[in-house]
Amino acid sequence: MTETKTFTTARFGDIEPRNGDIIQLDQGLVGLPGLTRFLPIPHGQDSPFVWLQSLDDPAFAFLVVDPSVFVPEYDPGIPAHDAAKIGLDTVDSAIVYTVVTIPQGRPDEMTLNLAGPILVNLETRQARQVVLDTDEWAVKHPAFRQDQEAAA
Repeated sequence: MTETKTFTTARFGDIEPRNGDIIQLDQGLVGLPGLTRFLPIPHGQDSPFVWLQSLDDPAFAFLVVDPSVFVPEYDPGIPAHDAAKIGLDTVDSAIVYTVVTIPQGRPDEMTLNLAGPILVNLETRQARQVVLDTDEWAVKHPAFRQDQEAAA
């Protein structure tokens, strides 16, 4: 039987996640090690965005997206030891999320944290934020390229 517990959140009100829906970050987030349990909540039916609602702090939720939606060439090169920490032999059975930042009133300036992707094992729901040791990907990568905006 799947156990449920009601959580009252600041953004979504009362939610009742099933254990199989909860993502467990093994080390929490960078700068927030005490936040380890998250419930993914789709932003909207046809939206690529997902809210990760903390079950450890009801006031904390943040927006993530599969980075390939905005950066098709994104290949974070997840180190094998990071994948293994959450039970992955390969990243093929995982989803990669990046944290989205949208400046208030300026959605055209949205950025993605490509330097700190969140890797989720889809089978076990174990996850890990990986800090990439490379200059190839930025913490504040523009979601919309200048050449895309000029063509619009």
